[in-house]
Amino acid sequence: MRQSVITGVRGRHRYEELAAFITALVDAGTLPPGARVPSLREISLEQNVSLGTALQAYRTLEDRGIIAARPQSGYFVTTNRAARNLQVPGISKPSKRPERIAVSRIMLELLEHAADPNLVPLGCAIPSPDLLATTRLDRCLARLARREGIKYNAYTTVRGNPRLRQEIARRALHWGQAISPDTIAITSGCTEALLHALRVVARPNDTIVLESPTYFGLLHVLETLGLRALEVPTDPSTGVELPSLAKILADRTVGACLFSSSFNNPLGCTMPDEKKIELLRLLAKHGTPLIEDDIYGDIYFGKERPRPFMSLDRTGNTIYCSSFSKTAAPGYRIGWIIAGRRMQEVLKQKFSTTLCGPALTQAAFAEFLSTGGYDHHLRRMRGLFADNIAQMVSAIASAFPEGTKVSRPAGGFVLWLELPKSIDTRKLFQDALTQGICFAPGDVFSATNRFSNCLRLSAGYRWDQRLERGVWKLGEMARAALR
Repeated sequence: MRQSVITGVRGRHRYEELAAFITALVDAGTLPPGARVPSLREISLEQNVSLGTALQAYRTLEDRGIIAARPQSGYFVTTNRAARNLQVPGISKPSKRPERIAVSRIMLELLEHAADPNLVPLGCAIPSPDLLATTRLDRCLARLARREGIKYNAYTTVRGNPRLRQEIARRALHWGQAISPDTIAITSGCTEALLHALRVVARPNDTIVLESPTYFGLLHVLETLGLRALEVPTDPSTGVELPSLAKILADRTVGACLFSSSFNNPLGCTMPDEKKIELLRLLAKHGTPLIEDDIYGDIYFGKERPRPFMSLDRTGNTIYCSSFSKTAAPGYRIGWIIAGRRMQEVLKQKFSTTLCGPALTQAAFAEFLSTGGYDHHLRRMRGLFADNIAQMVSAIASAFPEGTKVSRPAGGFVLWLELPKSIDTRKLFQDALTQGICFAPGDVFSATNRFSNCLRLSAGYRWDQRLERGVWKLGEMARAALR
């Protein structure tokens, strides 16, 4: 493949030239469907471009459905030509003013349906129980309960199990960051961590800046605390639009920004490192704290885990929140928060609410992490989710009406669909329930009930005939609604 990618086309970026070069090879059949694409390092050496340029080109090709990443294997040409023709959703255009939030009722209704085992599970962003680390974790828990049950039938410290905090700190080395276990506090899932983070940086009626669309659970937390949401335009590939954020920060006082660093829910977007650094500089300039939700960070399809904001922040202005709920054990309710200079305030908040977490489950998870079982489990999960996403995109391309756009996440397990404007996904949701299908309508992902023609699908269950039939039926219903 010793051809030059440097075409000298005026106005084109190098990554666009490289993306066009790979596309030409695919169209010519040089790289047929299913073929492995040269690695980032190989293509950067062959075409004399930087690794950053190669990565941006490959992300562009993923957005266009031309290639897809497979965990531990590299990039491959997609096999479905219709999927390659699907466009990604456009950049959102939310309201430019802070909004009061009232999503609790419709959110609770959605969660009730999502928990119904009789419905095709496309609604809730929770992995299938059979894909989780249940068996090994339960063995650890049973062994500890049998041997040392009395010891763990007690309160832990407010910070949580020391061994578990040590294991979490050790995992931070995967993205090149040294963290002391004393800087970590265990929480009951990521939601509690986010709740404490917001409480220590904001007061009722403060404005919190969010991605658009954003996870409805975050809106519910803001509603509970009496905070207002200001949504910022968000690119489905590279995240928050920085010029829009800069204008917001220049025009008004903001309590905090609450962003996902990797594979956000529902878009699945991830900021490149250079954009994360630019965002951190912007927030430091205005003295605005950043609350980081990194719950999907371990579910990446490429070679390396994306770096969190926290690992790039030299000012200590980032509060980091995550959990194991999307990867291993939602029922164990183990999350954590790293709050830096605000940790004492967080501990006071935690002491006044939950005091501490369950001692036995924390000890069991610490033992599970120490054996290396989690990394093996993650490798298996990444492969399954990458395959699920590819299968679902392929089915969407064939089943949904012309003009449908779908996200191309490089991690996580949710897809965001933008349907033709005339389709009301709230009505589609009610009709789908009568057909035994659950999904998440787009209006719950905004404080202003925007995205009425959008929806989110979860690929958290193993792809099978039931899921495929559900996607096809939903596509048929969308076609009928369009007619």
